[in-house]
Amino acid sequence: MGLLITVPGTISSQVQPAPLRVAVVGLVHGHVEGFFGALPQHKDVELVGIADPDPALASRYAKKYALPPSLFFTGMEAMIEARHPQAVLVYTSIGDHRKTIETAARYGVSVMVEKPLTLSLDDALAIRRVAREHHIQVLVNYETTWYASNKAAYDEVENRRLGDLRRVVIHDGHQGPKEIGVGPEFLGWLTDPAQNGAGALYDFGCYGVDLTTWLMHGEAPLTVTAVLNRDKPQIYPNVDDDATVVLAYPHAQAVIQASWNWPFGRKDMEVYGATGYVITVGPDRLRLRHEHDSEEQNRSAAPLSPPQDNSLSYLAAVLRGQIDPQGSLGALDTNVVVMQILDAARESARTGKTVRLKKVEE
Repeated sequence: MGLLITVPGTISSQVQPAPLRVAVVGLVHGHVEGFFGALPQHKDVELVGIADPDPALASRYAKKYALPPSLFFTGMEAMIEARHPQAVLVYTSIGDHRKTIETAARYGVSVMVEKPLTLSLDDALAIRRVAREHHIQVLVNYETTWYASNKAAYDEVENRRLGDLRRVVIHDGHQGPKEIGVGPEFLGWLTDPAQNGAGALYDFGCYGVDLTTWLMHGEAPLTVTAVLNRDKPQIYPNVDDDATVVLAYPHAQAVIQASWNWPFGRKDMEVYGATGYVITVGPDRLRLRHEHDSEEQNRSAAPLSPPQDNSLSYLAAVLRGQIDPQGSLGALDTNVVVMQILDAARESARTGKTVRLKKVEE
């Protein structure tokens, strides 16, 4: 056996970048539980601060996740000035997204918010302006972005295995936020149209609108038609709990069904082309049938490749310039179109009329 001699400089080793410094803004969104739960597995991310004005809520999370008191601040600006994060993860109400992003932008800090981006198209355009002015990234985190089944369905369309795209049908939702036991701080704003934009329409309709916009490469539909129901007014007196949105494109149609009335939680998508279809089954399975298949096939979707398989690694890769997010499910350009559609859906439901979309400023 020969002797291996290592000469300095002859073997290159990849130096791992320093962890991305992130901070949490807001603790009233229940999805923050997912962040705290995933954080120990992420060596590429370092939590440097948490801002929330409610000391009782802060104390609860500090105790549950063994977080040191030094991480906590009551104000966002004081936290940024003290901790200098590279990005903030926003777990406020949707109604607070715009002002939170504008504050972060003044400090040159990038942002990832939980879906949807904001409450209205006007807010979305304001967010886009401030992001461009201060050269920050603004990303939107959807659980369905990290579903291998959705990427596999997208690839079926892109690789022309289904023929021309004709119809998309998307179902999202669960039994209802109260029924599944979300926390009071979450339920309070989720059922307030001033803080959530709507009920099930915004909470779950955004998933389907986002996926459809991605499949359509950012193209806005010609028209938006929405019907909202209040099937449980005794529980949700101020917002819809069931929504159906129809998007008409020149050669295709999308039907988005969002509800707090499903008998169980679901996030699935049906994509129909001229010569085949693909139906997603949960995060990682598919049902497919192509033109010459005698019967439907069941398959597992190929796993997503890092760092495109989870929100934190993806955020780190974007901020390091390793990924260009444009056109992706979480990208700002995609989500301006999403907000145009959701805003129009809300107006359609209010007036009982189909809304024809106008071209949005670039």
